[in-house]
Amino acid sequence: MDLNYLLHRQQVSLMKAAAAVCREARYSHALMAQGYARRINARVDGLRDSETPLMDEALHPAGLAAA
Repeated sequence: MDLNYLLHRQQVSLMKAAAAVCREARYSHALMAQGYARRINARVDGLRDSETPLMDEALHPAGLAAA
């Protein structure tokens, strides 16, 4: 898949998670964002010098653990 598509879908999932009213919807959208983040990281692996994943924050969104 195109990297721009994955980035777009990941951002949409993060926005939907942030705007979700119920915990289940927030969790579901956050999991989708995590899945896209994994695919993005796999795509860009080797393009960066750092060992920190590009989408590290998306893999561990704030507030998800507290849900």
